[in-house]
Amino acid sequence: MTKTKAYEDLGIINPLHSLVERTNNFLLSLSVNKHITRKQYENLRVDKDEAELAHLYFLPKAHKPNTPLRPIISGLKSPTIVIYRWLDGLLRPLFNRSACDTIIPNGMQLIKQVERWSTKYLTSVTSFITMDITDLYTMIPQEGGVTAIKRLIEASDLKQIDGVKKRDHFSSCQICDDQ
Repeated sequence: MTKTKAYEDLGIINPLHSLVERTNNFLLSLSVNKHITRKQYENLRVDKDEAELAHLYFLPKAHKPNTPLRPIISGLKSPTIVIYRWLDGLLRPLFNRSACDTIIPNGMQLIKQVERWSTKYLTSVTSFITMDITDLYTMIPQEGGVTAIKRLIEASDLKQIDGVKKRDHFSSCQICDDQ
């Protein structure tokens, strides 16, 4: 975490009110300009009394030498979580469709895929390599993540998703990423 500088200690500063206000103003602007419906605005709007700042805690990686800690960010009540879930519901089918040939979602699928590959590609001299990636999410630059989402949406050839134009999805991704 220190090497990626992805997080900062806020000390006694509490930006929650500002985050809620900025998120709701962003959503109101989308609604007023008819980029989202009034119903979408009402569903996505942040209730300031229920919102909380995301917080960090750690879980030990007991299976690793020297028991390093795995950082966990809990943002279940963060100001942009509803927007994030909405976007995930819209974009996940596009992603799954475009990446279905390259995704291995779980161990059972990995075993099935290796069995299929073994008949054609795996020989006695084939090397099977695995990796342990550290700091995966904090190593993806925010701009890079938004750019990847833009490419995904543009590749879909859809003008709108759930009645919302592409450019407004980009804006929604950006506000989620900023917080």
